[in-house]
Order: sequence, then structure tokens, then C-alpha cells
Amino acid sequence: MFFMVFEGLDGSGKSSLIKMLDEHLAGLSFLTVVTREPGGTDVGDQLRDLLLQKRDQAPTPRTELLLYQASRSQHVDLVIRPGLAQKKWVLCDRFSASSVAFQGGGRGISKEQVEWLNQFSTNNLVPDLTVLLDLSVGESKKRRLKRSDQTGSEDDRIESEKDEFHERVRSAFLSQALESKSSGRNNWLVLNAALAPDELFKTLIDELRSRSWIS
Repeated sequence: MFFMVFEGLDGSGKSSLIKMLDEHLAGLSFLTVVTREPGGTDVGDQLRDLLLQKRDQAPTPRTELLLYQASRSQHVDLVIRPGLAQKKWVLCDRFSASSVAFQGGGRGISKEQVEWLNQFSTNNLVPDLTVLLDLSVGESKKRRLKRSDQTGSEDDRIESEKDEFHERVRSAFLSQALESKSSGRNNWLVLNAALAPDELFKTLIDELRSRSWIS
């Protein structure tokens, strides 16, 4: 079936949109796999804790990049490719574009190095559609604070980075979407994440219908 990835700053509504789409596809009798990065496997979940928990000694940028790639390699081999082979829709919260945005744009590692590692860790797997939920850094922070007040949770190590870091991340996401459009690949959809969830969902469904993926 189709491999769809949802990207964006934390608090942009990725999880909610994935849930809405998963329920809609189930109503159309499609089988789905809903997964996330980092994580999705036992190894990936252990790496997720290592990457996101605040520690006295944080991973260096290169170490961080390689840990994400290790999680991704396991994820692709054990979850994503098997799901696609079983003719399921795979809906993934973050994928290779996040490495370009966070470790490339955010940490300053060269885009070429990140993309080479993305290709190696995924064996050249490219999403059929990447949905970017674009949100301002200020609104992202406001939503994270609201979530923290409601759940008592704290920002993880990446979320706790300075605003300047997240501005670079957002810019790197938008650059990837623009590059896709300029090249004619047409495999990115940029949504204004400040809109209501129902509006975002309607736009997404209209896009899938325009591609004849659903009726």
C-alpha cells in the first residue's frame, strides 16, 4: 500500500492527525500500521530513551545522528517494510526528514552526510507522502507548556533546546518540502498546523482522493 510520514515541530498535532487518518482508513477496510520514530521496535524504544531523556552526559551531535539511524534501520527492517509487503498503509510519526531537520538544520551536520546515512539506514526507502504540519516555534512552545500542565510531563532533551534551534529545524523542514516541489517529485504536503484538527484532516483526505489513493 502506501507509506505516509508525518513531520513537524513537537506539538504540531502529528499524533492526532495520524489517529484520525487511521480510523478513517479502517472505516474503508484498509489495514494499517501506526508507528513512530525513534522507536517502533524493542531496540528502537531503548534507543528512544537514550536519545530523549535528559542525562548528565548528552550524546554529541554525530552520536545523536547515528543513534537515530540505528533505530531507523531496525524500524525499517522489522516494521515498515514488512507492513508494506503485507499491503498495509504504514503511518509513521517522523522518519528520515526529521534527521535532516534536527541533526542537519538543528545541529549543523551537513545535509549531504545526513542524507547519505538516511539512504544507508533505510536501504533507500522513500515515503510515498510526507505530511509536514508547519507550526511557529512560539505556538509549538505554547502547546508543549499546555501539555505539560495537563499531564505533568516535562520537555524531553530535544524539546528543551533553545528557540533558535527549533527555528533552524522548522526552516530545514520547509526547505525539504520546497525542494520536493521544485524537483517535481510532489511527495510532500505542507499543512498549516495552526488550523483546527478537522480542517487539517479534511485537507489531507482531499489530497489522498486527488491522488486516487482513496475514494
